Amino acid sequence: MKRYFAIVLALVCALTILMAGCSNKQGSDMKNITVGVMPDIDSIPIIIAQEKGYFSEEGLKVEIQQFKSAMDRDAALQSGNLDGAISDLLAVAFAKDGGFDVKATSFTAGNYKLIASPNEQVTSPKDFAGKDVAVSKNTIIEYVTDQIMVTNNMREDSINKVVIPQIPTRLEMLQNGKLAAATLPEPMGSIAVANGCRFITDSEQLGINPGVMMFTSKCINDKRDELKAFYRAYNKAVSYLKTHPQDEYIDLIIQKSGFPEIAKTALKLPEYHEAGLPEVKDVRDCIKWMNTKGLIKHDYTYEDIVIDLFK
Repeated sequence: MKRYFAIVLALVCALTILMAGCSNKQGSDMKNITVGVMPDIDSIPIIIAQEKGYFSEEGLKVEIQQFKSAMDRDAALQSGNLDGAISDLLAVAFAKDGGFDVKATSFTAGNYKLIASPNEQVTSPKDFAGKDVAVSKNTIIEYVTDQIMVTNNMREDSINKVVIPQIPTRLEMLQNGKLAAATLPEPMGSIAVANGCRFITDSEQLGINPGVMMFTSKCINDKRDELKAFYRAYNKAVSYLKTHPQDEYIDLIIQKSGFPEIAKTALKLPEYHEAGLPEVKDVRDCIKWMNTKGLIKHDYTYEDIVIDLFK
């Protein structure tokens, strides 16, 4: 009997060592993923996944690079320094139209707010006719701004668009009263309001969500297992955000994202959702806007823009 148990114990030990070896091999075989993020709330689940070790749990190493403008982010992506980025449907279409193949892999939780300067006595987008409104040119920011104008029966050129690509600069100029208004991503919109500016409307009220996570087709082809691991970790981060109070992690977010300290009290996070695909309507409307403005040469379909990694 003792001999029998000794044999069983030896087999169990050998199996445990073998499984551990396989697990380590799986982790070591995982290729690294480099992701670009912006100073917005879309980046928070990725930061949480990194800082709470969810990527590591999946055997994945993720490098996060911070950007202050969409232009710098897209340049890094096209130069091969990034595998993917927090982005938007417009950036995906621009890249494809320029011969650089990328795909939207999931929607994000971003919200984009039209905020009035402290000096402006306004209550409606119509009050900005003929006034300076800061945007970043040919981006999700301008798209949302134009959609706000159209929804309010205004011509897109009824406001004077002032192009300020850098988000922190746009925020600072707005707060200093050098602009009538600016369209800002969260949390910068809430920060502006906390500093005396006035909320007018946002993409949530319009019912649009053009924010996405995108990856290069090279990454999608060469690192499919890594991307699935990435999204498993992402979903763990979403679960964490849903089940823990904001006070528990807001200091970490401010430290890692570069948000101003006032975000600690000003920021109200959205309800994050597990990774899923963008809505057909959001893709169609973005492509239509870009074609109308002559920004792209092709009328892309949903399948041209989006890939389903969750099958």
